[in-house]
Amino acid sequence: MDLRAMAMGLTFAFIWSSAFTSARIIVADASPLFSLALRFLISGLIGVAIARAMGQSWRLTRSQWYATILFGICQNALYLGLNFYAMQTIEASVAAIIASTMPLLVALAGWLFLGERLRTIGIAGLLAGFAGVALIMSSRIGAGVDMFGIMLCGIGALALTFATLAVRGATSGGNFMMVVGLQMLVGSGVLFAAAPLFETIFINPTVPLALAFTYTTLFPGLLATLIWFLLLDRIGATRAATFHFLNPVFGVTIAAILLGEKLGPLDAVGVATTTLGILAVQLARQPAPKPGDPRTSTRGG
Repeated sequence: MDLRAMAMGLTFAFIWSSAFTSARIIVADASPLFSLALRFLISGLIGVAIARAMGQSWRLTRSQWYATILFGICQNALYLGLNFYAMQTIEASVAAIIASTMPLLVALAGWLFLGERLRTIGIAGLLAGFAGVALIMSSRIGAGVDMFGIMLCGIGALALTFATLAVRGATSGGNFMMVVGLQMLVGSGVLFAAAPLFETIFINPTVPLALAFTYTTLFPGLLATLIWFLLLDRIGATRAATFHFLNPVFGVTIAAILLGEKLGPLDAVGVATTTLGILAVQLARQPAPKPGDPRTSTRGG
């Protein structure tokens, strides 16, 4: 893995993890589904405009359209929509921990249902990862965490897991910014339809809301997604997914610094265990290097 890929992966993991904190700020002053739909509408229009300015085409491949629609529904509408809704009653750090189980769920599903081989270290990583999450959840449940919010985050993680498994290999073919913009618009349409059915729409204009909304629209919403697609194209899905092991650490740390969310001793142990478990799983899924494979070369630039 070259230095550019490492920088892209670290940047993606940090920005993606920060989205839970900015979401928590947003839902304090605005209805979650409507605000997320508005965010996706703005991000999507900006993304499409940038793509057209870059000379990218509306004419996506069939697999790209499939990935665009499926990710628009499963990632943007279900995964993020359910997380936004849940963070009305649960802390950002809790949502970040549950979301971080996605690579564990992908590996588990591939092993159990798709016949993918998983080395011993990977199996140990699965056990450690889920044990770490269970440890954190046990301490939070004892403190009276909202179980409905936990369930919504869990369903969201399952939706993103399904999309990740379903679109593997469907992101190649260029036009990455166009794909990013269009999937945002798909998610926006679904959420605008769902918002009046599941919530009372309101916006309480405040400075924290404006700052958090602007940040989450431009950075987690647009930049992180573009970086992810470029990273997938550069080093492949399996290697790119390795960077997810940083999400628990980044997510909990950012929430603690900006929101003052407390991190107890059991939480710290759970985060460390989950992080090591995810890393072990991702390392176990790395393919053996093949001579001449450009994805395993140390190309620079």
